[in-house]
Amino acid sequence: MARRTDVAGLVRRALDGEQLAVARLISLVEDAGPGLREAAAALAPHTGRAHVVGLTGPPGVGKSTTTSALVSALRADGRRVGVLAVDPSSPFTGGALLGDRVRMAEHTTDPGVFIRSMATRGHLGGLAWSTPQALRVLDAAGCDVVLVETVGVGQSEVDVVALADTTVVLLAPGMGDGVQAAKAGILEVADVFVVNKADRDGADRAVRELRQMLSMGHRDAADGWTPPVVPTVATRADGVADLAAALDEHRAHLDAGDGRERRRLARARAEIEALALDAVRVRIGDLRGSVALPELAKRMVAGELDPYRAADELVGAVRPDPSR
Repeated sequence: MARRTDVAGLVRRALDGEQLAVARLISLVEDAGPGLREAAAALAPHTGRAHVVGLTGPPGVGKSTTTSALVSALRADGRRVGVLAVDPSSPFTGGALLGDRVRMAEHTTDPGVFIRSMATRGHLGGLAWSTPQALRVLDAAGCDVVLVETVGVGQSEVDVVALADTTVVLLAPGMGDGVQAAKAGILEVADVFVVNKADRDGADRAVRELRQMLSMGHRDAADGWTPPVVPTVATRADGVADLAAALDEHRAHLDAGDGRERRRLARARAEIEALALDAVRVRIGDLRGSVALPELAKRMVAGELDPYRAADELVGAVRPDPSR
């Protein structure tokens, strides 16, 4: 018989910042294991304090290098940092390929940093399906800032905007230019733009084009925030302090109004909806396997029932499992 997980003990230790307990709770979340609901209920009162920063952009722009440099800058300021690096899934194990975590190896011995690679497991949108729940674990564990690095994304894979308080879009010169990137749609989600690899030819042009588009009202700035464009060379940490300052400025802007509350309410609605849809999918599976279905089909073919009445009877015949 499998040993029951001491969820309450794990949560207590995670709240004290114990990294092993944090890791085990995130594993519980990823595997949707027994005790998941108990853990979620215990963590809920301790969440909502971390500044969640999403980093996204096309493949090859240097998201992992920028994330690592940003961790160093935040740690130098004394802040505890969590990193959720979403990697593609291994075709053999289904787990994360761990490329991002390898590139951030310099932080693995720092007790003030928690890094977790998460596999997409086929989930579209640039994130893993369990990212919101893992984020809640890091928030409750006392992280001041949680960085969520997506897999390389394109036009439709921008789920991070629904998860983050501040969304950073990274671009690089020679990878489509600012104008081409604007057509892709990912620029619409940015609170901060980063032109990484700014020591390359064309970087000044990319920065100039982005700023020009912003000045022309390419993005709706109804909330009073105009996204800054920050040039960086993440491999040398050039410009990373400016990026950290831009993140703080955006957080202050959100806190000065109702921006943070609006974003977090939208995040909560999206998460509740996603969990409800999962429950509906389970219910549909129960309906398909119901012993009542074949009999209802026979009665419908015999003309005794119309399809709407048959569907009503099927739904009424299958009750939700209270253990779920």
